[in-house]
Formats: sequence, C-alpha cells, structure tokens
Amino acid sequence: MREQLMLARRDVAEEVRAAEASMLGEHAEAVVSQGSTVCAYVPVGTEPGSVELLDRLLRRAGRVLLPVARIADDNTPAPLQWAEYRPGALTRGLWGLLEPPEPWLPASALAEADVVFVPALAIDRRGARLGRGRGFYDRSLPGRDPHARLIAVVRDDELVRELPAEPHDVPMTDALTPRRGIVALPIRE
Repeated sequence: MREQLMLARRDVAEEVRAAEASMLGEHAEAVVSQGSTVCAYVPVGTEPGSVELLDRLLRRAGRVLLPVARIADDNTPAPLQWAEYRPGALTRGLWGLLEPPEPWLPASALAEADVVFVPALAIDRRGARLGRGRGFYDRSLPGRDPHARLIAVVRDDELVRELPAEPHDVPMTDALTPRRGIVALPIRE
C-alpha cells in the first residue's frame, strides 16, 4: 500500500503539487493560534506541503518546531528531537532530509505544541495514519500534550475509508487536505 501511494504521488504534476501546497497553507493557518507553538515538518520529495507553508505557520504561530531524525544506539529510530524553524537556515541532515541546525531540543519539546502537523501517506476516517514505516512518529507522538491537535497532512484522495492499524499507532484528531481543509476525525457516517 505504501508503494502504491508513493507511486501515485509521483504522477502528480508539479503545478498541481504547488497549488495544493498553497491551499494547505491557507487551511493550516486557520487552526493555529497567535503566539502558539506548532510542530510541523519539511516535506520530502512528493509529500504534501512546502517551506512556504512553514513560513506561514511561523508568521501566525510565532514558534514552529521541526523534527530532527536520528537512529538510537540499538540501530532503531529514536524519538524525534526538535529544533526551531528559522527561514533560510535549513541544512541537510541524515538521509538528505532538510532540518534546522543545532541547537536541538529534546524529544520532550513536542509536549509544548498546541498543534502537530504530521506527514502521512494516507489517513482513514477513524484517524489511523499510514506513515512511511520507519516508526519515528510512532515513537514520538506518545510524548505530546494530550490536548494537542494531531493533524495528518495528505492529498484529498489519501483520506480513505479504512487503513490497517497497530496497537502502538496514535490516532490523528484531524486530517488536512488541499480541497477539504481541516477534517475532524473520526468521521461519523
């Protein structure tokens, strides 16, 4: 399923991706309070979103934290560390991912966020999220503020009826799509 979703994303024209990123930014701003802390991410490859979305969030919230992915000593994904987003200051990290430079904050910094935008390949109507499968967010999200909104960012057709879920999966409270905007989860039929 992951492979199919990633292949479908590759077929999306660049101008469509750019238009969707702009729509995502408009919708994302609406759920962010002035002076708040937001966790977000720098899109990788064909992931929905953009650096411009981060700029919009920063202007609105005042503080945006971005993840820093590292491998633990036992060679498994460690809980994400965080760092403050500063426009124009992103550097290449592990796996070529763009991330903020040091100083990095501990994994516990996630608990400061009122809203957490989470990358996803798909999200279902119950809030089950399908990620890339490495487990970074699965290890990190349990440390969030329990009142924080967890918003999976997907394309419109990636909000699906049902996905497989594991006991360790943290359900999302909302989905963010370009055309539908913020969709509260679970969706009742």
